Amino acid sequence: MAEIQGFYDPKFHELSSLLKSFVISGEEVGASICVNLDGKDVVDIWAGYTDEARTHPWQKDTITNVWSTTKTVISLAAFILTERGLLDLEQNVAYYWPEFAANGKENVKVKHILSHTSGVSGWDEKISWEDICDFEKAVDLLAKQRPWWEPGTASGYHSLTMGHLVSEVVRRVSGKPFKQFVEEEIAGPLQADFQIGAKESDWSRISNVISPPPLPRAGNVSRESIMFKTFTNPPLEATVAHTPRWRQADLGACNGHANARSIARMLSPISLGGNVTGLEKPLLSPKTIDLIFNQQAYGEDLVIGLPIKFGTGFGLPAKGTVLDWLPSGRICFWTGWGGSIVIIDCDRRLTIAYAMNKMDAVSLGGTRTRSYIEAVYRALNVSLPKRLPLAKI
Repeated sequence: MAEIQGFYDPKFHELSSLLKSFVISGEEVGASICVNLDGKDVVDIWAGYTDEARTHPWQKDTITNVWSTTKTVISLAAFILTERGLLDLEQNVAYYWPEFAANGKENVKVKHILSHTSGVSGWDEKISWEDICDFEKAVDLLAKQRPWWEPGTASGYHSLTMGHLVSEVVRRVSGKPFKQFVEEEIAGPLQADFQIGAKESDWSRISNVISPPPLPRAGNVSRESIMFKTFTNPPLEATVAHTPRWRQADLGACNGHANARSIARMLSPISLGGNVTGLEKPLLSPKTIDLIFNQQAYGEDLVIGLPIKFGTGFGLPAKGTVLDWLPSGRICFWTGWGGSIVIIDCDRRLTIAYAMNKMDAVSLGGTRTRSYIEAVYRALNVSLPKRLPLAKI
């Protein structure tokens, strides 16, 4: 099953060859890649297996947990509500969620929780992964605690809490839990095979993720640091994604189930100026899309420990940051633990998505991720920055 399934424009033959070679070498077990250009899928390919034993082939409708690539969808939901005039990114979170004002958070703005600058990157109280699946309990604890740094002054990656914080605002504003909002207001209209969690009827087509080695920095930081507190409370093993509790939960930061085709479909309205074929009216206007590119933080992230540039709701490429190998232009992105990614290139009307089951020991794109993305841009004759080593986080 190293043979490529699906289709691709011949100019992307290098991308197809890369996927095949990674499956043959064992670096990849099963994966899908989609490239949408000017509203048309020019690449929709998949290869490999859904299981580590390599007994079941990856199919057209195979889906997998894409971890933090899910965050791009929760940001999209916030922008849709902004477009409808229901949400103001400059407004205080407490305007929509009064309980959140407790303990010095009264001036935390919506843009802060979207851009990892709110100071609420983790939980003060000891919490388990089962607890984070209890949405009401988890958001109640976040509403009561103090921020860990002055909101708006720096980014600290909200690895899990972004989902709870933004989801609660989405729920307060729209009247719908985030999972329902995605199904009815985004995935449904776009006819995209993307779910928060996964319906039990779809469990048979989920490819379980294959756990990565530990992240390089996991045991080398102070227990009092914001990094340690964020990444270890709760401690997460990738295998939790295989459990019914995880699949039934509403975790806007980390339990999206999708493949590359559905990720690209969900995010292509941004790269295409707000509209895609099949929609009665645009999801977003260019004015709303412009808000993504308003810089919120640029410097060493307090949680990741490396330089990152954040716009509103998305990462932005910039020299000296973790994805400085992307080309210049109006590009926004985010990645998932282990390597999944979506690149949204507004200048080129281009969306690139990658989803896989074998996870690298990275949280911001690994060697395979980078190789695929660079191959896409080479096929389009877009110049790339000089290839430097990947930052290991």
